[in-house]
Amino acid sequence: ISHTWFLSIIQNEFRTGKIDLDSTMNLLEKLQISFDFTHVKHVFKKTVDKRKAHTINIEDFRAIYRTIVHRPEFHELFRAYSPNCKILADTELIEFLRKEQYETEACETTALEIILKYEPIEEVRKRRQMSFEGFIRYMSSEDCSIFKNDHRTIYQDMNHPLCDYFISSSHNTYLISDQLIGPSHLWGYTSALLKGCRCLEIDCWDGSNNEPVVYHGHTLTSKIPFRSVIQVIDKYAFVASDYPVVLSLENHCSPKQQEVMADYLESILGDKLLTSTIGDTVVTQLPSPEALKFKILVKNKKVGTTEEGMLRRDLDSHGETGEISEFENMSDEDETNEKAPLYPKSDSSKRKSEHRPSHPPRKKAKIKKIKIAIALSDLVIYTKSEKFVSFEHSLANQKCYENNSIGEIRARKFVTHSAKEFVSHTSRFITRIYPKGTRTNSSNYNPQEFWNVGCQMVALNFQTPGVQMELQNGKFLDNGGCGYILKPEFLRNHSSTFTPHNVGRYGKPMSLSIRVISGHQLPPSNLSKTNKADPLVQIEIYGVPEDQAKKKSSVIKSNALSPRWDETLSFTVQVPELALIRFCVEDEISLVTNEFLGQYTLPLLSLSKG
Repeated sequence: ISHTWFLSIIQNEFRTGKIDLDSTMNLLEKLQISFDFTHVKHVFKKTVDKRKAHTINIEDFRAIYRTIVHRPEFHELFRAYSPNCKILADTELIEFLRKEQYETEACETTALEIILKYEPIEEVRKRRQMSFEGFIRYMSSEDCSIFKNDHRTIYQDMNHPLCDYFISSSHNTYLISDQLIGPSHLWGYTSALLKGCRCLEIDCWDGSNNEPVVYHGHTLTSKIPFRSVIQVIDKYAFVASDYPVVLSLENHCSPKQQEVMADYLESILGDKLLTSTIGDTVVTQLPSPEALKFKILVKNKKVGTTEEGMLRRDLDSHGETGEISEFENMSDEDETNEKAPLYPKSDSSKRKSEHRPSHPPRKKAKIKKIKIAIALSDLVIYTKSEKFVSFEHSLANQKCYENNSIGEIRARKFVTHSAKEFVSHTSRFITRIYPKGTRTNSSNYNPQEFWNVGCQMVALNFQTPGVQMELQNGKFLDNGGCGYILKPEFLRNHSSTFTPHNVGRYGKPMSLSIRVISGHQLPPSNLSKTNKADPLVQIEIYGVPEDQAKKKSSVIKSNALSPRWDETLSFTVQVPELALIRFCVEDEISLVTNEFLGQYTLPLLSLSKG
């Protein structure tokens, strides 16, 4: 039957006897097969080179189709469940789903849905059966993706307070290359929002003609109007996700231009902008992502409390400014230093409190006064930026709608020396981590170490590819890619004693075994003139320190089309809720260097069995 079906689809193309490479590609598309141009071209070339021609006949095409499509590993599996090796009856398909795919609930309906969706041969489909052609299409489909199907949609409880979630966050969102002379560009905002990012950073400075501009201050990065940034955010904020977007303002503007910013935020964003509390004026708990759907929140310093701001709601506060006092240089890096990597201050006083990071400031600390336009201040409702002093200070004084930004160096010291206090802090308050100012090339730190202690906004340079962004993208595939992921219970509970270095009773050991079977149409090596590579697979676990692990398969020589490993790699994971798994395929170039071919990262608990 499958032979007749195959011929009925392709014979029309061979009316004139032979077809070229382009027609071969079109025909494969018609057969609904995913293929890689380089590999098909190579197999085609091999076929025609024997005869020194540029075209192939119908038999050649069938051979090419089999080489690309009929993978032996699929055939072995198919034969194990099909008594006659030609057809799977619905009952045999159910047995396959239960035994191999761990779909314990699989029944006649499940099997029929799969047959109707993937069986290309009408005659077989009508008999409620599946041919090898249908089986191949099913095995290569999204339904057999390693990523759990029900994690592709929002499945977590979205009614917890905002601080109970990991929130996808970007640093210096306006930059699209480096931090010193690179371009600032609106595309930075568009692409971050389309990737599901929910916390954007906007660096605002006074511009000419009373128009605030966005750029990386004290550097030669180009400038974009604040107005344009807000227009782009208005357009793309809720394309990838319905859940709230936080605008983290790094504000260097005079009160006069801060008023202009407030006007733009209100006039451009309209109803999307959150300008008042939801329900109660007195804020005792942060609202949930669900309650803030389709809302844009402003994160900035604020004069006084949210309640006081609410009382002023209907008054015109243009021209009014307030003043905030805060201790200057409380650590060797803070928000103000973050932006000025080019002018290191020679002030030695700022190193004083460094060796005791969780101490309140000494009396000598200079107090700095900051002027803020009331019009802008009153737009800050649930995300008031508050300078971080110490964990004790926050516990005693900080309100639930006040949040801190802590630089990566200082935050790393806390992870090492006061992880328990850090976890207790992030269970109560939104905490943002940002890269150190010396990362002028926009490199990133490993976000995992800060997720491990419950930091909600671990801000990365989205424009810089690499393992760090791969971990970020992998983590936020979860929960429908909506940019909010509910933290594990032990990072939400105020009385938790969890620390990443000593998981104790919070460990839920899980044994994981992965059989690396084969690869298919991998990218060829950069060194190869044909379609060859020497691929190996590396599996990495990222999580709490004791879960960090790496294991490698053997190397398959000169085969990128269909390398076959059949090796099993096993891991034990103590805290699966925080673990990510990364599959990385590399090409062994020499005994000491490998070239990256591709990777896929996902949360361990989003891994589908089977």
